[in-house]
Amino acid sequence: MNLTSVRTVQDLLLRYGLRADKRFGQNFLVEAGYLRRIVEAVGFRPGERVYEVGPGLGTLTRALAQAGAQVVSVEMDRRLEALQAETLAGLPVEVVWADALQFDWKALPEGSLFAGNLPYNIATPLVTQLLRSGRFRRMVVLVQKEVALRMTAQPGTAEYGLLSLRVQYHSSAKRLFDLPPGAFFPPPKVTSAVVRLEPRPVPDSPRLFRLIEAAFAQRRKTLVNALRAGGYDSPQVLRALEALGLSPQVRGEALSLEQFQRLREALDGPPGG
Repeated sequence: MNLTSVRTVQDLLLRYGLRADKRFGQNFLVEAGYLRRIVEAVGFRPGERVYEVGPGLGTLTRALAQAGAQVVSVEMDRRLEALQAETLAGLPVEVVWADALQFDWKALPEGSLFAGNLPYNIATPLVTQLLRSGRFRRMVVLVQKEVALRMTAQPGTAEYGLLSLRVQYHSSAKRLFDLPPGAFFPPPKVTSAVVRLEPRPVPDSPRLFRLIEAAFAQRRKTLVNALRAGGYDSPQVLRALEALGLSPQVRGEALSLEQFQRLREALDGPPGG
């Protein structure tokens, strides 16, 4: 079955009485060249398990399985069950019917691999969960380009924020390539991008990210005022900034991950933290 033919995909959806559902952010990748590049970026050994979210029609799932992966796909759209039974027949694929945001990623073996064309409406919280699980050695995600830019942004840029720092803390990340709307059916209104993340074995740091969340909760405010609104003591914040050689007028988007870590060490938590 050629799932990289738009005509085939249209006929398949028509035969099963289906259409892409905006509620699930469904845009099906149908360009063979991009599928090959994603499979290569995952870098699995023959027979190795690869976890996936949102297999949709099974285009990426098939590409992974046909290249030798044992695929475990997490899917919540039960409308696709009969269709996937056809498109994935005979392949080493297990479909787990569940909400990816409720799935127990921490139960996976350490050093696992992940690949996925992520639904746009869950991309940011899902990437955060996957990173916090500490179970993956490599993740290759297809997301909207806007999200990819946020994931890989550097201090001082408009895209830099909580997601950028979460990704930097847990991994090294690289935007590999962009995909035009025409690579999908139906074509989205935005450009997409593939990002490869290689996680590091670091413990989660809730207090650090509580600080970062407060810093970016009101981006237009100075860091001192943003943290005051988050429950931090302003004089203490000012003293910490001075010790770090930073202006009292500095905004959160100017600080690197290391500077946030040093600031966290200098501060007490907000009430209740």
